[in-house]
Amino acid sequence: MDLKTFKWVREPQSYKMEEDRIEIITTPHTDLWQRTYYHFQNDNAPLLQTETEEKYFSFVVKTDFQESHHRFDQCGIVMYLDSENWLKASIEYENAKYQHLGSVVTNHGYSDWATTVIDASIKSMWYRLSRREDDFCIECSFDGISFDQMRVCHMHEGNGKIRFGIYACSPEDSSFKAIFTGLQMSDCQWKAHDGQQPDMA
Repeated sequence: MDLKTFKWVREPQSYKMEEDRIEIITTPHTDLWQRTYYHFQNDNAPLLQTETEEKYFSFVVKTDFQESHHRFDQCGIVMYLDSENWLKASIEYENAKYQHLGSVVTNHGYSDWATTVIDASIKSMWYRLSRREDDFCIECSFDGISFDQMRVCHMHEGNGKIRFGIYACSPEDSSFKAIFTGLQMSDCQWKAHDGQQPDMA
């Protein structure tokens, strides 16, 4: 992908961009979250996104986060439409034993958080975001070849032109270097459903 088509939403204080490599040094107290359960609203994480009107595509990127070390340090993929409509997927550091591999989907100002526990020794992950109109699939991979589904979701404002890309942040008093490589956009790898037929009116 041509990184020249990517634009910052909240440009980070420290970063480096090369032909196929992006490094972001996170700033303390940066995050994305809206309302649910915790009741606070955080909307200050730096995002680097491109835009498309293509209704069927897949986007892949590899994340490396050797330096993540503090609770909630995270980096991954994002589709940020506005402050109240977005999704993200990442690994969030928890402690020296385990981390949370998960995703957040935010529709009309309310976030959810779906996670699974993985070992703290994992320090890289590939993500794939696929679009079929206003429905989306998030997948992850340990090797960049075999991808496993994390979730399928609907974005209420996900029609037409969208913006998507990468992000990194440190919600607490922390900072680390996040590295992104291998950004690719391709035909949609999330195939059309071929099982139960839709209900008929």
